[in-house]
Parts: sequence; structure tokens; C-alpha cells
Amino acid sequence: MNVLVMAGTSDARKIIKSLSKGNVSVLATATTSHGTDLAQSSGASKVLEGYFNSDQLVRVIEENSIQILIDATHPFASLATQNAIIASEKTGIEYVRFERPPSDLPDSELIHKCYSFEEATRKILEIKKEDLLEKNQVKGKILHLAGVNTLHHLTNKISPHFIVIRTLPAVYSIEKCLKLGIPHGNIVAMEGIFSPKFNRILMEEYQIEIILTKESGDSGGVMSKIKAALDLNIPVVIVMRPEIKKLQGKKVFDDLSYLCDEIISNKH
Repeated sequence: MNVLVMAGTSDARKIIKSLSKGNVSVLATATTSHGTDLAQSSGASKVLEGYFNSDQLVRVIEENSIQILIDATHPFASLATQNAIIASEKTGIEYVRFERPPSDLPDSELIHKCYSFEEATRKILEIKKEDLLEKNQVKGKILHLAGVNTLHHLTNKISPHFIVIRTLPAVYSIEKCLKLGIPHGNIVAMEGIFSPKFNRILMEEYQIEIILTKESGDSGGVMSKIKAALDLNIPVVIVMRPEIKKLQGKKVFDDLSYLCDEIISNKH
């Protein structure tokens, strides 16, 4: 059986590893060289790097005799998911989505839910204005924990000198930060899911006054970030997942083991 896994998440790497062990031939896609390396080390027989529209995915499916497309892209990669669904429908192959379970956010006045990064930026400006009026000065910084590709929403409205970003230690990510004006000293290049204690120390060291993150699920470390912020009485602006209407009626899993077991058991 030939399976296409659209990767880019830790979940995708686990799927690739599990399917490869089950003697399933896995072709993966990744958007960066770092993602390509991770997919290869997880066991993908071949990795295609880049952003693929629906027509390009159709060609990939046809040229590689793909039978099942597993969409394990990030919950916020809505365009990639839409393209995957369109390509699977055009080629008539099975489409399967892995959707990591959403986090159960605590009930707190410090948590501000938003539904776009534009709205989140407005909320941050609103919070900063309130602090300025109440405290007469704002010394702290904004900690951006929502991925380098959303950073421009903040830098368009707020001086980059007031923004600290934690991002992947990849050339693409660091170069993007620098191009948007983020000072070298405000770029924290690290990979992993960090403990609340580690996050607290980071927030204290950089004098963080507001957190910007996105609801990427527990496997994305969002609860650890929120706990650290709440412990320090820091407001959290969180962008909620986009609703993808094309997923209605599609096969969606939130359990990795169950998804992989079903694919492997049906490979013959």
C-alpha cells in the first residue's frame, strides 16, 4: 500500500514511524528542509519538500500510485487541508485527517480568545493601552509563541523591539524574524515542548507582559505556556483554531494508534 502523509507536526512523524514499522510505503510532504529531515528520520521512504496546491497534489498522487492520503498538517494549516481534500476528491482516493484534540482551556479573565491574528493584534494593543493608562508606563515585552509565519501580524502594528519570539532553530525561521526587524537578542531559537517551569523562567528573564499563542492542542505545548503565564499573572491572547468546512463528512481521527492500526489492518 502506498500512503501519502502530509507532515509538518510531531503527530505526523509518529504516524510515519508507525506505518513504516507496519510495512506501509510512506511518501511524505514537508514545507521546510528541517521538516524533510525529520520525516526522513521517522521512516518515510521519500519526502517531497515545498508547498503544494491541489493540482500539484493530484500529480503527486497519480505519479506515486497513492491509495490513501493522510492529512497530518497543523490545525492552523487550513489551506493545506483544503488542498488535500480537493486532490483526494479529484483522484478518488481515500482522505483521512488526523486532528489533535483541542486543549481544555482554564476559565480565567487573563485568557483572551480570538479568532484571527488580526483580532489578536488588536486585543494586544488594547491590553497595552490599558496598562499604559493604569501604570503610566509599559516596560514589558510580548512573547510570540504562535509560529514565525504569523509574526508579521504583530510587527505590522507593534515595534519589533517590544517583541520576543520563540521559534524553531531553522535558518528559514531565524531569517524571517530578522527580516521583520526582530533584534537578535529577542529571538529564542529552540525546539520542543517545554515545562511550565522553563516557560516561567523564560517569561521572567525577558520581562514578558503579554503572551500570544494559538490553540494547537496539548501536543503543541499550549497548556504548559498558559500555566506559566497564569502563574505569573500575565495575560494570554490565544488564537482559536479555524473551522474548516470541507472537513464535514470526512474521516477524522484524534487517536494516532487507532488511525495507524486501521491503515495497517486494511493494507491488503
